Amino acid sequence: MWLKMSCFYKVTVIDLSKLGLDGIEEDDREFRIGCMCSLRQLELHEGLNHYFNGVFRECTRHIVGTQFRNTATVGGSVFGRYGFSDILTCLMMLDTWVELYQGGMVPIQQFAEMKRDRDILVRIIIKKDGRLSAYASQRQSRTDFPVIACGVAWKGDTCYAAVGARPHKARLAVIPAGDGRDAAKAARLAAGQIFWRMRELNNVVSAIRD
Repeated sequence: MWLKMSCFYKVTVIDLSKLGLDGIEEDDREFRIGCMCSLRQLELHEGLNHYFNGVFRECTRHIVGTQFRNTATVGGSVFGRYGFSDILTCLMMLDTWVELYQGGMVPIQQFAEMKRDRDILVRIIIKKDGRLSAYASQRQSRTDFPVIACGVAWKGDTCYAAVGARPHKARLAVIPAGDGRDAAKAARLAAGQIFWRMRELNNVVSAIRD
């Protein structure tokens, strides 16, 4: 979707459109989302939205427009690891794994921190572990990139909070059992975890520049 806005050449392009990776499969344990599945399919899928309380409908509905979501793929959104990605933020709060052609199964939190390489993302797998989830974002205008995005999921007393579009890519804070039960306390702890990580990253960048 971004090639027409780029000014560099692609020497090799791999077409994955005929490999049957453009659908969403569901069983008793997990959802398997093919890399060529469109954002519109993610937005409208009844099983996903029923199980995860509509978070995929919410995280996709502001992305540009319906025509764009009919063409943009989930695999492209995840593999790009974009700082503005609603999709990455939403997936990170869930028990999500990325299947790579060469690298095998990788947790999405680990994948988000990996350097870009020449591997191929095959599918995204979301485990059905009973998490309750919610998603919200703040935008300057309806179809603009988010200024900040947040996905929160609860499993038992543990809170999983993913914050993206800061403008850095999404990061996950895990609030352990007990502290996750109090929403206000969990929010403070999550903000503290993510701020500490960003401060550490800024210190590393400053040291490299010096």
